[in-house]
Amino acid sequence: MANATTPAATEAGRAPALPDIATVRATVRRLLAADTEPIDDAEVAEMTAQLREDIAGLIPAVEALTRALPKDDVPRACALACIGEARMRLRLGDGDTEPVRLSVAVRMARTANALADHHQALGRAS
Repeated sequence: MANATTPAATEAGRAPALPDIATVRATVRRLLAADTEPIDDAEVAEMTAQLREDIAGLIPAVEALTRALPKDDVPRACALACIGEARMRLRLGDGDTEPVRLSVAVRMARTANALADHHQALGRAS
């Protein structure tokens, strides 16, 4: 199984742009409802690729928000743990079978949703 790679930076050497949180959440809802509304394999692959980009954009944004918080702050620790999990998820391959690809997509969706939650919560706390 080949591992997918996520661009660490754009062509200009900057961090990926922050994705639109509403769009991320719409993709997440669609994937998490996959057991009730079937999704074809091509759409799963497309959503997984988009979620990889979204996660890559959310990681530095959430990280930046954690820098303003005290080192012993619980929300900061939770956000940093989520970032570690997100980086691990980005190392996942896409999968060799349709059920595995859907499973990877669902994991990406949960991770993107958690990062979006942290981004919104920490953004309000700043």
